[in-house]
Amino acid sequence: MVRDERIPGDQLRETADELRDRWPTGADADFEAAVEFHESLPESKRFADVLESADRPLLQPRAGVPRLDDQIDLLRYLESEGGADLLPTTIDSYTRDNEYGKAAEGLTEARESGENTLNGFPAVNHGVDACRELVRSVDAPVEVRHGTPDARLLAVVTLAGGFESFEGGPISYNIPYTKEHDLAETIEHWQFVDRLCGAYTERGVRINREPFGPLTGTLVPPAIAIAVMILEGLLATTQGVRSLTLGYGQVGNVVQDVAALRALRSLGEEYLPDDTVVTTVFHEWMGGFPPDEARASGVIGLGGATAALARPDKVITKSPQEFQGVPTREANASGLRTTRQLVDMMIEQDIVVDGIDRERELIERTARSLVETAIARGDGDAARGTVAAFESGELDVPFAPSDSAAAAVLPARDDDGRVRVLEWGDLAVPDDIKEVHEARLDERARTEGRSRSFRMVADDVDAISDGKLIGRPTATDGGSERRGATDDPASGGESDAD
Repeated sequence: MVRDERIPGDQLRETADELRDRWPTGADADFEAAVEFHESLPESKRFADVLESADRPLLQPRAGVPRLDDQIDLLRYLESEGGADLLPTTIDSYTRDNEYGKAAEGLTEARESGENTLNGFPAVNHGVDACRELVRSVDAPVEVRHGTPDARLLAVVTLAGGFESFEGGPISYNIPYTKEHDLAETIEHWQFVDRLCGAYTERGVRINREPFGPLTGTLVPPAIAIAVMILEGLLATTQGVRSLTLGYGQVGNVVQDVAALRALRSLGEEYLPDDTVVTTVFHEWMGGFPPDEARASGVIGLGGATAALARPDKVITKSPQEFQGVPTREANASGLRTTRQLVDMMIEQDIVVDGIDRERELIERTARSLVETAIARGDGDAARGTVAAFESGELDVPFAPSDSAAAAVLPARDDDGRVRVLEWGDLAVPDDIKEVHEARLDERARTEGRSRSFRMVADDVDAISDGKLIGRPTATDGGSERRGATDDPASGGESDAD
């Protein structure tokens, strides 16, 4: 049975030795030599220090290509032309699935053909020395970004290679990313990652950890995302992590996004130990983007404006080519500059937005209920409680592919575009909060002349890519565009069966 207990030092070393034997490059990941390398880095490359001392939101893109020289060139370009404050190294899909042999084949093919035959940087295959060359070759701190349920060997190699921030977590890189990985097993794997980060921290090398806040990236109710962040934060701090960046993915309604980011910081500071430095990261829109690059830049601009109001410590930017897949380096830099322009123009303005405090209170109450329920299910143990809460459906994530989640929760937007819960499943939320969500969705149903139904969910999923925020029906859809139209099926609205 998994428990929220610190891994003993001898067990950490034994597991690390076993992991290093899984791929030849692991042999070069010597902990003492790694600490010495980290200590040799200038202060400008100390990820935690740079992030925690910033006086404005720092910007970081996503970026990863298979060849080392190309990855270095790409990151240098994003620094010089995009103005990136923090840099990523996005890991390829084979490495995420622990298929290092296939990653090796793809890297060989990339070197021979000159093409990007992998969708990221195969850090385990490149090994410790190549990672150190990458870290030395750029000016800004670099983070490992991936999506790996079992990231233990990746952590061993990249942390020894000089990376000082590592993304992901046992819930956020299981529930949204994989189908059959057991949640308890994933927690155990990430306890090793966090304990390794804690071991570096104890030697004076503070490794920043960043749970993945957007989860499935599709209309995730803010309180669910925040609850997951708090639980992953608790698990990480047990293992000695002391620099923690809690994440949140934009839903598109400015009031709700600002309220959620403020709630995330507040609850993080409330639940996590006092000796842990809590920062926040805001992910620009993770759902579908408009195919038109001008409209896509508008989505990015809204993210920048939201960041200026909410003031997270970091923003993960998007490019106007999101619809096409992997962006060019020019488009990636463009997304950085668009966000920076909005942040720099707005951050000095004293802009008052009505409704943020009320929305924040609602989010905090909901998130606190989810966290407290999970901890109670584990009799105070966050690891056991997380597994039990997902098993019972009291903690859940919409649209999750994982067998460890019920995926019974369905979200939809209300009349203001805020994400509410249409179907609750067994989510552990008080009835009075459910009533607020239901009333807001009923208001939208009256506006659109239809009943609350799954059709709202489907419409909302595609709305932003179609150039809107709320997936309202048009006359050609058989719905009504009249505000205040009735939801009576006899008068042209949709029935519950639709």
